[in-house]
Amino acid sequence: MAIVGLPASGRLIAPRALYADGSTYYWPRAMSEYLVLGLESSCDDTAAAVIRVCGGEREILSDVTRAQYDRHADYGGVVPEIAARAHVERIDGIVEQALDNSGRTFSDLDAIAATAGPGLIGGVMVGLTSAKAIAIAHGKRLIPVNHLEGHALSVRMSEEVGFPYLLLLVSGGHTQLIEVSGVGAYRRLGTTIDDAAGEAFDKSAKLLGLRQPGGPQIEAAAEKGDAGRFDFPKPLARREGCDFSLAGLKTALRLAAEAIDNPSGSDIADLAASFQSALAAHLSDRTERAMASLSGGGPRTLVVAGGVAANGEIRRRLAALADSRKWRLVIPPAKYCTDNGAMIAWAGIERLRLGLVSPVEETLGFAPRARWPLAEPIPGRELGGGKKGPKA
Repeated sequence: MAIVGLPASGRLIAPRALYADGSTYYWPRAMSEYLVLGLESSCDDTAAAVIRVCGGEREILSDVTRAQYDRHADYGGVVPEIAARAHVERIDGIVEQALDNSGRTFSDLDAIAATAGPGLIGGVMVGLTSAKAIAIAHGKRLIPVNHLEGHALSVRMSEEVGFPYLLLLVSGGHTQLIEVSGVGAYRRLGTTIDDAAGEAFDKSAKLLGLRQPGGPQIEAAAEKGDAGRFDFPKPLARREGCDFSLAGLKTALRLAAEAIDNPSGSDIADLAASFQSALAAHLSDRTERAMASLSGGGPRTLVVAGGVAANGEIRRRLAALADSRKWRLVIPPAKYCTDNGAMIAWAGIERLRLGLVSPVEETLGFAPRARWPLAEPIPGRELGGGKKGPKA
């Protein structure tokens, strides 16, 4: 049997049959060192990053992201066809820039990690196809990554966070509570039964006449507003469990806005502040229920990830909750809460370190997925489909 890339020294990852002829791949250098390029294109951000890990040292050598806000501004939301075309136009240049910034070349890489779902299928196809082409052209391993796993593990890229932990994933496409026991070991405790938090922010901003993306616009308007002026309902207050519901808050906001003739700037600010406060309180309440369900030997660390985790009011609410229950709260830096290539590269490294990588013939044949749940729900606890947006 042929042996490919056998190093002169250094420990080896357990061999895996990779090629149709049965030859075996061995890690080309010591197990403690990894260099991975990550590609992200699941929605409207085209991103690439290069991460190096050597022993306990983690280094983000480059991280390049280009948004598409200008292309979607006239539509009040992301248009899938426009997003896909923009990814096609930009991804080669983004990858080239990420490599140039890192000071490395394709030949230096150990693997290419790419978002393979869930997300807008056109964008996912662009990123995954590009990663496959790079892997084939340069003889590198390909790691298809679940976008949600990228968010779930991103905190470990910048912080020393051990397993297990409770994850509140709040993004444009998801609002979930997940018990993270290890890489690939996830248990969903709760999910949204209608809108995701980011989706609710975007639609509410549009309703109030604010620009996109909605989350930052709502937060900016809320800074000048009175959060106590409007008494919005408390979703699922009488329902057990950890699931979320945000459609009712969005409806309450619309009704309150329609009741005001020619709303002024201060009216808009008060509506934004009241809506943001109610949404943050709902996230905190359901997260506290999840904490309670895991008491008694369960995790004592709360991790918050996803683009909505950048919201200051939500961070303050969750910090107060964690402090009251004597839990550790860890949130990645704001730039790594939103979609980025670094979290995809990091998820690839996490899997490489454990040998959780499929043979090449399987990864090259991996089909992009519009839907790809990170974790199955606890039996009997699923209330609804969980998500209606682009990253279900």
